[in-house]
Amino acid sequence: MKPNEPVLPSRQIADDLREEIASGQLPPGFKLPAVRVLAARYGVTQGPVLKALAALKAEGLVNAIHGSGVYVREAHPVRRLGPDRYARHHWQATTVEARVDGRADSPAVIQQGGQSQDVRLTEADERTAAALGIEVGAPVYERARVMTRDDTPTHTMTSYYRQADVEGTPLVDARPGIAGRSGGFQVLTDQGLPPHQITEDLAARMPTADEALLLELPAGEPVVELHRVTRTADGRPIEYARGIHAASRFAWSYTFEIPD
Repeated sequence: MKPNEPVLPSRQIADDLREEIASGQLPPGFKLPAVRVLAARYGVTQGPVLKALAALKAEGLVNAIHGSGVYVREAHPVRRLGPDRYARHHWQATTVEARVDGRADSPAVIQQGGQSQDVRLTEADERTAAALGIEVGAPVYERARVMTRDDTPTHTMTSYYRQADVEGTPLVDARPGIAGRSGGFQVLTDQGLPPHQITEDLAARMPTADEALLLELPAGEPVVELHRVTRTADGRPIEYARGIHAASRFAWSYTFEIPD
């Protein structure tokens, strides 16, 4: 803005409400005053108030519930993701550590993890075939999960395996929860295919309508799409996975040496 340029009423209203939310004056779950009440408070018509609320909704700070009102969005603990989450000592874990606001030094919260499971035998599409080093249309097991923390959905993960690698193992068991007693990576290890190397590709985008509904996302929240290929020490691909993560509930953190 240029010096001395007047602030639009809608921006002033949005700035004020945003500051009150950030300070905790308007806590998570708080119902905002009605539009007419806010309009009277600021001495404006309802138009600028509606614009301000639309801006806050787009930022993911408030949710509008039809027939009820506008509420300050509930804050979710943020799970920090890095290479350590694949460590062997985590394979049996059913709880996860999250942070109050995503910073590494913020208070930790231990949450109970859970997952649904939908398993089927299908045909590999082009990307799956390329990742697993097989022909398009070859049979693969698809293991689709919706992941939760304290019963709140946080992300989806759909893994694909060569049929011969996992036939008859807990990885094709559709019961909810981790595969077997120690998770999918242990199952692959028991099959003589121990995971050794992982490649991850991440990209942010807006969710589809189905993804927003499945992950219970408020308007304006993006997702992070993850593609993962897991290989053995000799480079054999043993899993290809696609995940959709609610962006506000995760942070990615990596420490690595700078290549030459």
